[in-house]
Amino acid sequence: MVDILEIARHSGMQVILNGRIGVEEYQSVYGSVQALQRFADALLNEAHRRRPNDQAVPEL
Repeated sequence: MVDILEIARHSGMQVILNGRIGVEEYQSVYGSVQALQRFADALLNEAHRRRPNDQAVPEL
């Protein structure tokens, strides 16, 4: 499974733990538009890397 919070951190975004109720964690992610673009690019790259050879990932 892809750790999207780790990808967000590596993209330059800030991940904040807002609270915890039981085992559920509530987090917010903040960053610039450029960091958001890096995050989107990283997710697409991960999807391309993980796809079976016979399936295409749609381009945005």
